[in-house]
Amino acid sequence: MPVPLPFPGVQIQEIPAGVRAIVGGSTSVTAFVGRALRGPKEVATRCFSFDDFARKFGGLWADSPMTYAVYHYFQNGGTEAVIVRLAPGANRSSADLATGASPNLTLEAASEGAWGSNLRVTVTDPAAGSFLPAEATQVFTLTVREVDPAAPSDTSRDRATETFINVSVSSSSPRYVKRVLEQQSSLVRVKTDATQRPTNVANAPFSSVGDGSALAATDYDNPGDLSFQSSRRGIYALDAIDTVNLLCLPPPARTVPQFTGVWTAAASYCDKRFTMLLVDPPASWTTAAAAAARTGLTSLTSKNAAFYFPLLVMPDPLAAGRPASFAPCGAVAGVIARTDGERGLWKAPAGQDAGLRGVDGFSVSLSDPGARLALTDAQCGALNPAGVNALRPLGVAGSVVWGARTAQGADVLASEWKYLSVRRLALHIEQSLKEGTRWAVFEPNDAPLWSQLRLSIGAFMHQLFRRGAFKGARSQEAYFVKCDAETTTPADQDRGIVNVIVGFAPLKPAEFVILQFQQITRAIA
Repeated sequence: MPVPLPFPGVQIQEIPAGVRAIVGGSTSVTAFVGRALRGPKEVATRCFSFDDFARKFGGLWADSPMTYAVYHYFQNGGTEAVIVRLAPGANRSSADLATGASPNLTLEAASEGAWGSNLRVTVTDPAAGSFLPAEATQVFTLTVREVDPAAPSDTSRDRATETFINVSVSSSSPRYVKRVLEQQSSLVRVKTDATQRPTNVANAPFSSVGDGSALAATDYDNPGDLSFQSSRRGIYALDAIDTVNLLCLPPPARTVPQFTGVWTAAASYCDKRFTMLLVDPPASWTTAAAAAARTGLTSLTSKNAAFYFPLLVMPDPLAAGRPASFAPCGAVAGVIARTDGERGLWKAPAGQDAGLRGVDGFSVSLSDPGARLALTDAQCGALNPAGVNALRPLGVAGSVVWGARTAQGADVLASEWKYLSVRRLALHIEQSLKEGTRWAVFEPNDAPLWSQLRLSIGAFMHQLFRRGAFKGARSQEAYFVKCDAETTTPADQDRGIVNVIVGFAPLKPAEFVILQFQQITRAIA
């Protein structure tokens, strides 16, 4: 039945295009799991710079290799990090403020750790005339300071100061102290409520607590605890984040390499998350030969993992710039992020342009930065076919990443996922298409839906092709998208299944550039 027009003249009607745009997701969001001075415990938290990390997690800590890895990540070009703080056995400092009634108002540090022992709280009278007489026993002004223990005793230098004017112990007040601190304070929370305001006090100290125990393998993954994964503990705290492209698990302590079982669990987790695991060299890799044999990690052959060797020697800002050995995962993740931004993730994150910033040399010992190793061409030639990515000095180019293979990159495995850039491009496509085609769920499973899927996915793949992600001079040579009655049979339709086949021709890195020379001699007359 025709729809009557409202008035004579030109009428405008918008017709849907039928193509739903698929936006490519991020490519270098990097997750770090380990100890930190402060911050939320086992809660995945985004940081966009090292200053941002320092505000939320306390910055560099000599006992935490993770904090250095995050520093190296942003130093080398990283842009977005996701932090999971592990703090087994750590408690929160608290301060019990005396009141005229029981219970007393008790404040506690916003997060676990010894940092809370540096907090001081001051309670003063409220501003005159700012409250009704009936509120006189409820309103007060609260000031919280985080003192700098390194500052001289005759100075008043503080790391942070927060003042909350005219807060109240009454839950009906718009300035209810518990709610105000939850919303506005980065230092303290209310642990125990009170019915009357606390008495005036100046610089009352918080209790002294420690930073908890050293990390164990079960702090990352605990197969014996059936609720460990479902409650999002350890590495599984990352389940709260939609996209994590790279995962770094720095050593649990300065001289203790990462646990072998943790690498295995993390690789299995990454296989399910479109994530690449950057594996640091274990303690057994004391020579290039041991690294080429993948001693201690021979069973780790995940296509979503990549080995790097050796350790980095870099200045330690907390030790007057003296050299120390560090796991390479953070710096390598920064190089990958930088390469993605400058060239695209289809460019192998290796070569002369993949410089490692701030690196003074290389070592094979976490405890001894003097155990130096500068890989030679011959040693790199042994590592490459074994699927181990070399880190090496390269003359005036400085220290560089000189390998771009996955853990399946060993020649003997003959894997289609040999190269890191190819695998990461596939993960990017898979994740982008998964997120960008959710609209198709519960749509009528017939030719119009198949056509829309072909158009949407084809447009996404063509965009990648135009940016140089695929091999081939023409789009027909670079990729294909098939979704029709051949891929989705009547039996599939009865089961509610739509099958889409997507293929692409990846660009593979030129690992071996062969120059052939021929001397031309003058012919004899």
